[in-house]
Amino acid sequence: MTGTPQRRELPRLSRPAAAGCGVLALVAALASGHVVAGFVDGNASPFLAVGNTAIDLSPAWLKDWAVRTFGTADKLVLLGGMAVVLVGVAVVAGLASRRSPRPGTTVVAALGLVGLAAVLARPDLGGLAVLAPLASGLVGVAVFRWLHRLARSAAMPRAAGGASRRSVLLASAGVAAGSGVSWLVGEQVGTARDAAGSRARVGRLVAAEPAPPIPPGADFARAGTPTFLTPNRDFYRVDTALVVPQLRAEDWELRVHGLVERELRYTYADIRNRPLVERTITMTCVSNEVGGPYVSTANFLGVDLAELLAEAGVRPEAQQVFSTSSDGWTAGTPVAAATERGRGAMLAIGMNGEPLPLRHGFPARLVVPGLYGYVSATKWVVDLELTTWAARQPYWLNRGWAERAPIKTQSRIERPQGFDTVRPGRLRVVGVAWAQHTGITRVEVRLDDGPWQEAELAREVNVNTWRMWSVELDVPAGSHRISCRATDSSGVTQTEQRSGTVPDGATGWHTVSVTAR
Repeated sequence: MTGTPQRRELPRLSRPAAAGCGVLALVAALASGHVVAGFVDGNASPFLAVGNTAIDLSPAWLKDWAVRTFGTADKLVLLGGMAVVLVGVAVVAGLASRRSPRPGTTVVAALGLVGLAAVLARPDLGGLAVLAPLASGLVGVAVFRWLHRLARSAAMPRAAGGASRRSVLLASAGVAAGSGVSWLVGEQVGTARDAAGSRARVGRLVAAEPAPPIPPGADFARAGTPTFLTPNRDFYRVDTALVVPQLRAEDWELRVHGLVERELRYTYADIRNRPLVERTITMTCVSNEVGGPYVSTANFLGVDLAELLAEAGVRPEAQQVFSTSSDGWTAGTPVAAATERGRGAMLAIGMNGEPLPLRHGFPARLVVPGLYGYVSATKWVVDLELTTWAARQPYWLNRGWAERAPIKTQSRIERPQGFDTVRPGRLRVVGVAWAQHTGITRVEVRLDDGPWQEAELAREVNVNTWRMWSVELDVPAGSHRISCRATDSSGVTQTEQRSGTVPDGATGWHTVSVTAR
């Protein structure tokens, strides 16, 4: 008697095999998207696009918490957290697919769609960028289904036609190795634009109008303050770029347009061949908490921003300079500040005697003294649009930060540091104060709730830079609090009232606790 052939049912996967299929499919998907992005645009990599979108969608309080908690490692923490979440999702997708590949296929495809949506949402990516998440989704689904079927086949007896466990291991190793190679290729192709090489070829930048030399006595570095000029490697960096944009000077162009009499475009050679001016400027991030580290000083080299805007002919109705970075980030600088001749706003191409470092904006960035960086310091700048506040909303204004952001008068104790143990008796306390574009005229320090004592000020370099201070206190044995406050040249003394960084910068006296014994 002949019966109808029965379809052989493949056995259920073990938990480790199922989870492994999900994780390897995820790795292959991310690697394939990354290598395609290397040929299209680095930010089209689905992993990076999702990370950038997460940053864009984060509320102000969350961004402020991340910077306060993780400092300049906030982006690394974000990427690491995303990786952990994705691996967890991949494991769950695999475990849900022990009998059928459908659940895992659905999850991998859904992750591909998330990557596609993130790429489409990026303002700095063109139409070809969608190729990266599409490749990621297709490869992820294909690898998952292939490994799933191979692993289920290996669970069958060899006599029944099952695959060998060795073939599964080889396939898994091949997927892992291929993914690693693909990621590295994506990295190599992405850096082939050779922004570092372009920077090296710029050579020496010479100022037609150099900054005055830093006078002796401008800091108390031997006693514990920062050096007056911050080395480029130590200059703070706070921005939204997960990956440093790679722009070559040869390809860079700045467009000036909007409410102007004539639209202008400048190449890097156009800017470099102009008479360059060097200015010593202290910059501060609005995310700087009281006593925080996000303040640094450098000699910036470039051209006067007011001159560039004057060449375009700013129309009277223009209210802001809406600047755009190559990665799509935007800032709004009040026209009055950008065009004020005495302020010294710059389009900078150099920093501390060399071309701008890549992480600080090469080929060019804005520097506007006296304003927090989120309205004045666009790095990798490629576009300046003269417009009104109503017409365009910059990145952080859409997230609850203030429209105008003059830097607030602040001071910080450098030595002793919080919770230090010191000897009773005379104690030297040193620190730094800043009130850019106004200048510092007095710093006072007190022990516990005692009287304020005026500190010695280091020599002033200019009103756009920080000022170091030093004072000696009589400290008896025991636990104590040391506080400082600064007064600027307009007569305003910084307030004791504590406020957070949102919406326009922190306030309050910096206080450290020490123990004398």
